[in-house]
Amino acid sequence: MKLSERLKRWDVLYFFLTNNKFKIGIGILLFFILLSVIGPFFVRYTPYEYAGAQASPPTFDHPLGTSPFGYDLYSQLIVALDGTWLVGLIGGGVATMIGLLIGFFAGYKGGFWDELLMMLTNILLVIPTIALLVIIASFLNSRSVVLESVIIGLTGWPWVARAVRAQTLSLKSREFVNLSKISGAGTLKIIMEDIAPNMLSYVFMVFILQFGGSILAIVGLSFIGLGPTNSVSLGGILQDSVLWNALILGYWWWMIPPGIVITFMVASLYFINMAMDEAFNPRLRST
Repeated sequence: MKLSERLKRWDVLYFFLTNNKFKIGIGILLFFILLSVIGPFFVRYTPYEYAGAQASPPTFDHPLGTSPFGYDLYSQLIVALDGTWLVGLIGGGVATMIGLLIGFFAGYKGGFWDELLMMLTNILLVIPTIALLVIIASFLNSRSVVLESVIIGLTGWPWVARAVRAQTLSLKSREFVNLSKISGAGTLKIIMEDIAPNMLSYVFMVFILQFGGSILAIVGLSFIGLGPTNSVSLGGILQDSVLWNALILGYWWWMIPPGIVITFMVASLYFINMAMDEAFNPRLRST
């Protein structure tokens, strides 16, 4: 590895370690990851098990209180948190992979394939994602977390494909790509060995955005009653609190904790994304 490349990597690493946005984002994210790992050890009830108290505010036995049905809200929150991570990983991963494949192929091949793939991308791009998700989810009698995560991923890739295509169009005219063409390397090899490695930072940033977008999508679906039918979710907890007038009745412990978790989880991902954008683009760094 060249000395200049080593210095550049150390510069990026140092920026991460000293960037306040990154420290705030990663701190919040690690807190929720730790809560997901340690939290289940303190769960005493299943999400829909009667806990012996109704509409009880937070106590030592029920850290987040109980619902009017006697459900322990701490147990529901911890189980819903695990499902939220799963949605982010699957939904964000599927959308990122599809967007990368279409963007790389369309940008590198050009011509007919570029026009065909971009036409499909543009059609899906103008269709409101949440409306498409609502239509698909409403036709499913049983909706698992994994199934809804895949659906979210299958509808969230168009903007990734367009962005990756633009980057690929710029990279495919570089000298190192032309050398690979002259040496007889195939399309897949050039994309995987020459183009993709030069976009790793951008790909990671795209995945973070897709991760947060997937979480917001499942929260939105659950809030309108189209979330997973076989598990509890953060959006589902919020929906129950609204349906049963938690705000009017003063059951603040029913609606505020899941709202705080959603807000801080998504905010932490965007803080990390902004820090990465500044790290890999020195022109954005504050002086």
